[in-house]
Amino acid sequence: MGSSKQYVIDSLSIKESWRLFKIMAELVDGFETLSDLDRCVSIFGSARVKQDSPLYAETEAIARKLVEAGYGVITGGGPGLMEAGNKGAFDAGGTSVGLHIHLPMEQGANQFVKTRCDFRYFFVRKLMFIKYAMAYVVMPGGVGTLDELTEAFVLTQTHRIKPFPIILYKSDYWNGLLDWIRDKMVSYDFIREEEMDLVTVLDTPEQVVAYIRKHVII
Repeated sequence: MGSSKQYVIDSLSIKESWRLFKIMAELVDGFETLSDLDRCVSIFGSARVKQDSPLYAETEAIARKLVEAGYGVITGGGPGLMEAGNKGAFDAGGTSVGLHIHLPMEQGANQFVKTRCDFRYFFVRKLMFIKYAMAYVVMPGGVGTLDELTEAFVLTQTHRIKPFPIILYKSDYWNGLLDWIRDKMVSYDFIREEEMDLVTVLDTPEQVVAYIRKHVII
């Protein structure tokens, strides 16, 4: 049986406090690299979507239209829908940021990132997404995408951050999850029905950008 030390989070201990300096270094690097950012929208989505997918083209269109409307774009900096977001922003001549996480199963940062930060720790990376975003656009994706969504939802729900638009793209992808939350979480009184208003489901790039322009003043 392999040692649990292979996992980053398991290797944190008082005896290995030097790792805390690595965490601090990531925080400092992120703040210094991104400190001049403003008016940015974070776009999340699957790294596994191919370039010929309609979702890739729609993500690219969202990012391009956001730049044309005066916003910058932040993604995870990887392939798939992250690449599409950076490509749309890059081709439109706007801010294109990639917050790249080192994972053994995924490729490096995509070629359309203009401003790049590299992270080893997910929680530091998620802090940067939250700190420098004026809105979230959550494209279809897997567990990582869901993690980013629920992080923003909880922080907004608990008033730990100022509320901002959290947009779920494509009702046919997200409605099943939202129906389950209403059927289970709301019916069990684990969350309130009105808290469902913290997320908005939209279906076209034009709707996404119009919604952000209406709710995020620049």
